Amino acid sequence: MEEDFQLFIDDAEENMQNAIKHLKSELLKIRAGKASPNMLDSVFVDYYGVNTPLARTANIGVSDARTIVVQAWDKTMLIPIEKAILKANLGFNPRNNGDIIIINVPVLTEERRINLVKSVKNVCENTKISIRNSRRECNEAFRDLKKEGYSEDLVKKGENEVQELTNKFVKEVENLLDKKEKDIMTV
Repeated sequence: MEEDFQLFIDDAEENMQNAIKHLKSELLKIRAGKASPNMLDSVFVDYYGVNTPLARTANIGVSDARTIVVQAWDKTMLIPIEKAILKANLGFNPRNNGDIIIINVPVLTEERRINLVKSVKNVCENTKISIRNSRRECNEAFRDLKKEGYSEDLVKKGENEVQELTNKFVKEVENLLDKKEKDIMTV
């Protein structure tokens, strides 16, 4: 009997962990003023007729806190990569020197920092909603089991366990939000 409840709890926990993984990947894409190869994750290049992620066509690295360096595996791809970076509308102005593409990450203005924090809060709120939806689905499954004759004590115990998981993951979202907000607002 308790195995049924544990399956639902494990499923909810897995969904919540996936929501956190997604949040972390989304937060990596939001720049905080420091150069990071992840800033180019949303860039896709026309690689011989196939829309390909930039990371699969070149090495991406940082040479200092404000400079991203893109070294194409095929030098003929430098111009398409440069165009793809411009097309991605990330606010970067890439320079092609014939061997590599150099991107200077501009310093964020106060207004831009505030907008980025709002964006981060939005992404975090969506993650919290996803976590709460996992809790709701699990609780609905518990109520269905109760209708099938499972004890009310088991249902209550299951609901409490899922609430503890929810609290744990929402707190993790809050911690990630605080960390990213400090990162963005640090000049």
